[in-house]
Amino acid sequence: MKGGFKHEKEKTFNTVNTTSSLEDKLIQNAHIDKQSLFNKYNTSQNGLSTDESILRFETYGKNVITSKQKDSKFRRLLSSIVNPFNLILIAIAIITFLTDVIFVKGNPDFLTVIIIFILVTVSSSISFMQSEKSRNAVEELTNLVTNNSNILRDGKWIEIPIENIVPGDIIKLAAGDMIPADIRFLTTKDTFVAQSALTGESHPVEKFSNISSKDIDIITDLDNIGFMGSNILSGSATALVISTGNHTYFGSMAKTLSGDNATKSFERGVSSISRLLISLTLIMVPMVFLINGIIKQDWLQSLMFAISIAVGLTPEMLPVIMTTTLAKGAVSMSKHKVVVKNLGTIQTFGEMDILCTDKTGTLTEDKIVLEKYMNLHGEDDDRVLRHAFLNSYFQTGLKNLIDLAIINRATKKDLKPLTTRYEKIDEIPFDFSRRRMSVVLIDKDNKRQLITKGAVEEMLEISKFVEINGQVLELTDAYKKFAMATYEKYNKEGLRIIAVAQKNEVPKEHIFSVKDESNMVLIGFVGFLDPPKKSASIAINKLRDHGVRTIVLTGDSEGVTAKVCKEIGISIDHIISGNEVDSLSDQDLKEKLKICNIFAKLSPNKKQRIVKLLQEEGHTVGFLGDGINDAPALHQADVGISVDSAVDIAKETADIVLLEKDLVVLEEGVLEGRKTFGNIMKYIKMATSGNFGNMISVIVASIFLPFLPMLPVQLLAQNLLNDFSQVGMAFDNVDKEYIYKPHKWNSKSVLRFTLVMGPLSSIFDILCFSILWWVIGTNTVQMAPLFQAGWFVFGTVSQILVIYVIRTQKLSIIESRPSKILFISTLFVALIAIVIGFTDIGVAIDIDRLPISFILWLSILSLAYMISAELVKKIYLRRYNEWI
Repeated sequence: MKGGFKHEKEKTFNTVNTTSSLEDKLIQNAHIDKQSLFNKYNTSQNGLSTDESILRFETYGKNVITSKQKDSKFRRLLSSIVNPFNLILIAIAIITFLTDVIFVKGNPDFLTVIIIFILVTVSSSISFMQSEKSRNAVEELTNLVTNNSNILRDGKWIEIPIENIVPGDIIKLAAGDMIPADIRFLTTKDTFVAQSALTGESHPVEKFSNISSKDIDIITDLDNIGFMGSNILSGSATALVISTGNHTYFGSMAKTLSGDNATKSFERGVSSISRLLISLTLIMVPMVFLINGIIKQDWLQSLMFAISIAVGLTPEMLPVIMTTTLAKGAVSMSKHKVVVKNLGTIQTFGEMDILCTDKTGTLTEDKIVLEKYMNLHGEDDDRVLRHAFLNSYFQTGLKNLIDLAIINRATKKDLKPLTTRYEKIDEIPFDFSRRRMSVVLIDKDNKRQLITKGAVEEMLEISKFVEINGQVLELTDAYKKFAMATYEKYNKEGLRIIAVAQKNEVPKEHIFSVKDESNMVLIGFVGFLDPPKKSASIAINKLRDHGVRTIVLTGDSEGVTAKVCKEIGISIDHIISGNEVDSLSDQDLKEKLKICNIFAKLSPNKKQRIVKLLQEEGHTVGFLGDGINDAPALHQADVGISVDSAVDIAKETADIVLLEKDLVVLEEGVLEGRKTFGNIMKYIKMATSGNFGNMISVIVASIFLPFLPMLPVQLLAQNLLNDFSQVGMAFDNVDKEYIYKPHKWNSKSVLRFTLVMGPLSSIFDILCFSILWWVIGTNTVQMAPLFQAGWFVFGTVSQILVIYVIRTQKLSIIESRPSKILFISTLFVALIAIVIGFTDIGVAIDIDRLPISFILWLSILSLAYMISAELVKKIYLRRYNEWI
């Protein structure tokens, strides 16, 4: 372009980091005329050239929000190393270095320090590698879902990915579109925008294209500026891109606006378990410290031991197990062409016990066919089709499936040439409060006409006349009942009915608005058939079998909804309309929700209200939808589910995106989520109960033994070996009985399990102490390394073996087989523990070599522990009717 765009100057201006300078820029752009705006950005009404757009893309980069500090691999590695558990280990290593190397009398001992740092390195490496795998899995899956924008390049409208938009581009927007950058509106038509992501204000605001002149309190009040992070609710517009990516107003606020502030089920569950672990630690660690300090009179060693106990109580591998399990679930779902945008959603999917779903395009084929075009008598009438066609053809907003069905039928009837006789003067776009849209046309004879189509009740409200047998008559109550009777007849047959009206008394010079939709002449109806998906009935039944209830929340009429729901197996005994929902208090509506599975003629806010009330009743709610009217409910739900063909805002809001509209994959997702949750809970219950039992054993031993039952480095090594043995848990098989119903995070259940199974393991630890003290003869301070070796081996092997008991409510190994990966990991670690205890390798962690005779006692104790655990499991199941 002539003159060239001042890339570096503009870029420098854009990269000013203060919000005030960004606001100044937006205000400047709001107060200049369109030609000055074109000149400033060196563009025109034909948009940028392809070559210029490439040059600007190289200057500005992708239109994405990134943090100020790049999340490099080094940073991610550092975050894997710097965590509370590793810091404790490093602190112990430093103290050990001072006591065993710096201030030691005689030969310094480096080995303990080296081992601790090896433990930190190994733990951090596993955590980093698993995090990288899950990160890559999420990125690959998320890249399968793309959002595009209509851009004017070289004078032609083309569709490109949002990330390729550059300053100076001209974009076209319609209902359902996200605003992909900061923009100045060039043309608007009843353009209403949702800015709640920026302002928190739920009410939409209207945008205009004229120069802004009103005083503003905040920058988002500018009525000719659109902001990245908002979306078009209704109407249409064109706009010029002012800023992209981090240089947008949204980008400047990314730290406070990024992510969803609402705490989802997964986060709530993890928090509850974390609080339980912290509580146990705060109770047990001071007890261990005081008991050992008072009895042993070595406060420094007691402090180190107490710190080691704190680490022992905490399952360090929980992040590794969780990320591995969740990533495995996400990859498994990708094979079913399901994109999981957030790993935690996998678990919540399994917890879901209610699925709320829109009807059109989700339960139905989304292949709407125009079946009837009729007058008020229900007779076929080409004139009705002709008016409906002109309305759909000339509207420039979001052409939905109804519009396309009308155009397709009109094309088959050879009505396409009709469009050459008309020219559009104006239009009044669709919105969800009016539920109708209008176009204003002028024909070759200069005859002006306003044509409106929309929901029947809303169309009757704006109609004053009716056309009967070619005559225009006043719409009396009798004719209104007559029209409604025709509508209800075909609606009950399963047709979705839209009313068509027109009027010829149209002003010549006029800016048309909703007020002009009055005194209309109702001429007839068009009826559409959208058959239910073949997979819908199968999916609904399978979900029901797995404890998931389906509730339909739709904006469609009761008749059509009832017919579809009956065919797919959803009870139609109770149907509530949007008007009735409005009349009910929250408490009354909660009562209705217990028995009613169908809610029809709902607005977007009513869908959101129902989802929220279900959540207040303790349900984990999923919502499946693909339209702009579904966005509030998708955002409210614990699991928002959309499809790749959905409008931008629905895909952006959803947690899960189906690349194919096959509802059967919902069942797959639910089962995968339950498997994931089951394996996470196995690890948590096993680790907390085992570690809690060890702590009880430590306290008992500390009271009676003249030495520590295990040194800090030995305790840490044992704890890490146990954790490594459980890494395979992420890939373990889950009993079919477990995935039949949803499960929720329950810290009380974990605590109850810990208080039962922990003391059981302590009983056998104390038996092991007794054998070591009286049978093996490790009853002096000098024999402490041998005693510690015995408990190190038994404690490790017994906790590994009990994995097989805890992982299933069935008889372990015989009735429920573990996965090969879990079997290998447990066997490998058990062998390592035995080698350490029965060879000179144990010297590295200050333990002596055990006599071969201890193998017999190890076998007897381990077998007795397994049998006892199985018996306790049976009693526990009878008492509490749960296990994992």
